Order: sequence, then structure tokens, then C-alpha cells
Amino acid sequence: MSGDSLPGPVAGSDEMLASLGEAVPSAEADRSTGDDVIRVPARDLARLAEAARAGGFEMCSDITVVDYLGVRRVRFEVVVNLLSLQHNRRLRILVPVPEGDPEVPSLVPVYPGANFMEREAYDMFGIRFAGHPDLTRILMPDDWVGHPLRRDFDVGAVPVQFKAAHRVR
Repeated sequence: MSGDSLPGPVAGSDEMLASLGEAVPSAEADRSTGDDVIRVPARDLARLAEAARAGGFEMCSDITVVDYLGVRRVRFEVVVNLLSLQHNRRLRILVPVPEGDPEVPSLVPVYPGANFMEREAYDMFGIRFAGHPDLTRILMPDDWVGHPLRRDFDVGAVPVQFKAAHRVR
């Protein structure tokens, strides 16, 4: 598979990725790692996911977030991993998300299995998924304050007391 080595239009990539570039002109291919990676603005994420689904990527295998606090100008990046079983291929979609408005469209209408992955990203990082059917905490208690996987979240300490611990001789 030939492809772009630097970020740029998807049209220079192989046929499958080129069709995604036609559906979403704002998408940029990044093949510098040898993987199929597309960067897209948040406003076009749902449209790209629909085009990917129609193009054979029938499974959303993972959604996560990377926090680049103090490293990049745009703090967060949502990472969506799609899988095509029929083409034996993976696609990674990267979406920059600003700290001031951490929101992207939900992929649940396109990939229903994204439900719990989006809830986890919301719970751990505070990224909102617009249009999600039930965007509530999934790992932390409902009254928890903050998002524990953000790089600026205070780790703190929890005292642990071991009762009747046996001595090792």
C-alpha cells in the first residue's frame, strides 16, 4: 500500500482511504507510522465514521483520549480505532479537542458498541459526546469530582491499614 508519509489530503492514499477523503474533504491522511491514520476536525467525525462504516469498517474496537497538557497547543485528542473484518484492516481516526470546549459528536448512531467507550472517555477525561443517549459516569461514583485520567488531576493518597498482618520470617 502506498501512502502519504506526512499529514495531507487523503486523496493521495490508497483507494479505500481516498474514498473516505472524498466523503470528508477536511480529513488528512498521516501514514508516517505505516498505519492507516486519518486526522479530522470534530465537526466532521460523525460523517467520516459513516463513510468508514459504508466503506467496510464494520466495527469500532476502541475509543480513548490522549491528554497533551503542556505538550501541544490543543490539549486533548480523541482516538477512534475502527476495524474492517472483510478487508482485514484497521483505521485510526484522530480528532483534536480543545480544553475550553471538550466536545465531539457521538458515534453511537453509527457504531452502537461505542456507547460504553464514550462513557468511559467522558468519565475519565471529561470529553462530552454530543448526541450520546446516556452520557453518565461508568467507572467513578456519580458524586465524584473531576476526571482522574487528566494529567492535571491530583493523585492524592488513600491511607491503607493492614490489620493482623503476618510477619514473614
